Amino acid sequence: MDKPVNRIAVVRGTSGVDAQDVFRTVVEHWRPTIRLAGLIAEHHGLADRACSAGFLRSVTSGQRFSIFHDLGPGSAECHLDGTGALSAADAVQRDIAAGCDLAVLSKFGKLEAGGQGLFGAFKAALEAQIPLLTSVSPAYEKQWEKLAGRSYIVLPADLDRISAWWQSIWNAPGGTVQAAH
Repeated sequence: MDKPVNRIAVVRGTSGVDAQDVFRTVVEHWRPTIRLAGLIAEHHGLADRACSAGFLRSVTSGQRFSIFHDLGPGSAECHLDGTGALSAADAVQRDIAAGCDLAVLSKFGKLEAGGQGLFGAFKAALEAQIPLLTSVSPAYEKQWEKLAGRSYIVLPADLDRISAWWQSIWNAPGGTVQAAH
């Protein structure tokens, strides 16, 4: 009997910026051949800010959602905008409901660990049993495992390794994406 394929891949061992760059590359390469849903983080581009949170961009529509409150230059605090993240999560949930082969969600972090932010999008992808590519903040690993369980594979931010993971799912029995049981 074949070993079950991990339908969830968590990219680790790299900076958040590197993970988002790989996610962007994955989306660019795969968009012509598979139906994608999800969000990729983008930096706000403002100088002299302690907070790196900026925007989430929909991989389906290109819509950009602000996820930060700008406290001005030199501020030592970071204030995430939960409202923007919730709007982004709602958009992804609609895209998942419309049908997709893969969800790419930028990060399971502070908001998601508290059941906010993109939590609803993560939950929708898991409940729909579609493959999920994401990153997880190490500080919130326990909360992630509570949501996702331990059935996921950890991958480096490497396009070849991520592509091999996707191919293992695509080539599962039946030749198409198969629901995990």
